Amino acid sequence: MEAAARLARLRREAAEYYRGHRVPERMEEALNALFPLCPEDLYGELANYLSKFSKAPVISRLVGRKVFDGVGQPTLEVEIYCTVKNYEKRICSTVMATHSQIPEHALPETIEADEKERNDSVHTAVEWVNESLSSMLRDLEPTDQCQADKILGEYFANKVEGKKEIEKQEEGQEGEEKQEEEEAAKVAPAPALRHSAPTSKPKKGGKGKKVLVEVTPIPPAEPAEPALCGSLAIGGTSLAIAKAGATILHIPLYLHTALLKHNQEAPKEMTLPLPMVTLLNCEKNSPTKLKLVKEVMLIPPVELSFKQGIERVLDIQKEMTRLLECPGKTPGPQTDIKKGKAQKALAPALKGMSHLGCLTTGYDSLEQLLLQMQIACNNLGLELGKDMYLALNCAAHGLMDYGKEKYEILTGTFKSPDEMVAMYVEMINKFPFIIALIDPLRKEDREQWSSICCALGSKCYLIAEDAATQISKLKTDQNINVATCSGVVLKYINQTKVSDLIELTGILDGQRHITILGSPDGESSDESLVDLAVGLGARFLKLGGLSRGERVAKYNRLLAIEEELAANGALREAKLEFVDFAEESQPEQLPDVLPAPEQD
Repeated sequence: MEAAARLARLRREAAEYYRGHRVPERMEEALNALFPLCPEDLYGELANYLSKFSKAPVISRLVGRKVFDGVGQPTLEVEIYCTVKNYEKRICSTVMATHSQIPEHALPETIEADEKERNDSVHTAVEWVNESLSSMLRDLEPTDQCQADKILGEYFANKVEGKKEIEKQEEGQEGEEKQEEEEAAKVAPAPALRHSAPTSKPKKGGKGKKVLVEVTPIPPAEPAEPALCGSLAIGGTSLAIAKAGATILHIPLYLHTALLKHNQEAPKEMTLPLPMVTLLNCEKNSPTKLKLVKEVMLIPPVELSFKQGIERVLDIQKEMTRLLECPGKTPGPQTDIKKGKAQKALAPALKGMSHLGCLTTGYDSLEQLLLQMQIACNNLGLELGKDMYLALNCAAHGLMDYGKEKYEILTGTFKSPDEMVAMYVEMINKFPFIIALIDPLRKEDREQWSSICCALGSKCYLIAEDAATQISKLKTDQNINVATCSGVVLKYINQTKVSDLIELTGILDGQRHITILGSPDGESSDESLVDLAVGLGARFLKLGGLSRGERVAKYNRLLAIEEELAANGALREAKLEFVDFAEESQPEQLPDVLPAPEQD
């Protein structure tokens, strides 16, 4: 009797439980909906139908681990695990790219110190992910990118404040010691001056007073802002959550990014960023004389599909390789790009493959470089300025001789910032197939940035890369007011969050900047950068060359996105649009070079 009563009670409780969750109603709806379809896998369709009533997946834990990037340097991988339908499931992972500020051919002790700092940073990042961040983000829906990035930002801000407190205490101790030293030095009398200051009296026999011309020194280089040890954890976790959100929603990351940027409004069409494919890496410390150019990049015309453009780039790369592998041999009569005369050119030697995935060589002059580019294109029946365009990365911050206060563009040849502007104007007028210059000047030469943009902005992109390697704090400065430029190269490194990129690109769009997403020196095999570029609407994508797996994987991802968008009728053709800075009515509101931010 008692057993029967207990069974009846359990049945009533079960019926109330299921009715409370509307299970009978949902089952009836499912059966009625599926019967006309007569699916082959009935239970599979039932599971699919009922799954939309399940709870949203939430983060259960994060896993951070030390891995290696494309050049064998340590970096961070972040894995996301979520509770999905009552079971824990691994959703995705991301591997962070790393950016090194160590110059080429640095001293061994400098390289050793950088490697130690990198290892320490990765070790700290792994600890942050596995301990603090995993606990703080538990039970958060991975589709809530804004809340996740808010938590990450607050956590990082607390870490920065903690570091400042430690530095403040250390500075206080150093200040006390310095004060004691100064007081001890005051005891000793100051030595008398032996020579008086020079007077302005003219020398005998002179024709008059000597006019002293005041020379304004160049602005000193702004120090590179060090990254906080462990900051990789912030960027890696933010990107991993974005990928997890896209996976949960069953949409590609580029569409998820676009929805986040446009307040969940799906764009009807999307434009692929134009590739800036690095063909040549010109060593500035090689025996050759040319120092002005660090990278030579190819930009296919917008009329070509991405696939067609990459195939054309590969053809040019093969031809350049052939020319460079035969140094000292004449490749045959070719047309001089300046005078239209037939001449024979000696090809510089190929020195190997760069970590950027491109050919490494050197030249004695810009004309020699451009002539060989013309030869390679002519051999393929292509014309520069019509069938292919060039972009040059000048990396001018590495050219300045601070003793002479001039840029060394060739070995022993120096130019002032104003002379650099005149040189670039002459260059672009002579070689109009160069449609982009990256870092033509240091970011500190603000007046010259304005001058070069007014002179060339209507036919050439003047892009800042070195000035925008760290972007996490730029979004807090709505009125970015440094020198004028056409656009900036943004790199997803360190504490950068996905929300930072979304907000910052919105600011850039409003200021008529173009956005270029760039691949750092230490690239990983993670392809997320490509999806971010497409979703954010970047104008260009700078990924390096086509000869390293971690970089080719990204080009392959862009090929897949092009096919998908084309199949869905959502692919819009890209355009090359320049800004005529000289016609702007309010110069103070011109787009600005992004400053290197202070540490958060």
